[in-house]
Amino acid sequence: MALDTRRLGATDLEITTVGFGAWAIGGAGWAYGWGPQDDAASVAAIHHAVGRGVNWIDTAAIYGLGHSEEVVGRAVRELPAADRPFVFTKGGMIPDPARPYDEPQRTLQPASIRREVEASLRRLGVERIDLYQFHWPDAIGTPVEESWGEMARLVEEGKVRA
Repeated sequence: MALDTRRLGATDLEITTVGFGAWAIGGAGWAYGWGPQDDAASVAAIHHAVGRGVNWIDTAAIYGLGHSEEVVGRAVRELPAADRPFVFTKGGMIPDPARPYDEPQRTLQPASIRREVEASLRRLGVERIDLYQFHWPDAIGTPVEESWGEMARLVEEGKVRA
C-alpha cells in the first residue's frame, strides 16, 4: 500500500504522512506508562503498520524506561533490510531508576545527550538513529549552543542521521 510522503524538513528523509508511535508499547512500571503491553503483539503491530506502508517509527528512551526502544529494535531487526522503517527517538528526560514514578530530570547537557544516544543505539540494535529529537526543553540552564553542538558532533560521527 502506498502512503503519501513528505520530505522531513531540510533532511533527505522522505517519510510517510502517518507514522507509528511507540509510547504505549513501553508498557507499565513508570510515571507515564500505559499499563501492561504484550511485546509480541507490539512487534506484530509494528510489522502490520510497516506492511501497510508506514515507513517511520517514533519512540523515546523514556518510554517504558527504554523498553519501547528494545521492542522497536526487535521488530525492526526482524524485517528484511529493504523493508525497515526509519527509527526516530528522543532524549533529554532522565528518570531516576530508584523512583520510576517521579518526574524525570529534563537535561540537555552534552555529556547526557551522548550517553542517551549511545544507550538508545544499544537498545535499538542499530548503528545509526535516523532522527534524534530533544524530548523536552532543558530545565537546568544548559546553553542551547552546547546541546546543539553535541548533536552536530553525533551527526558528524554517523551515530545520528538528522
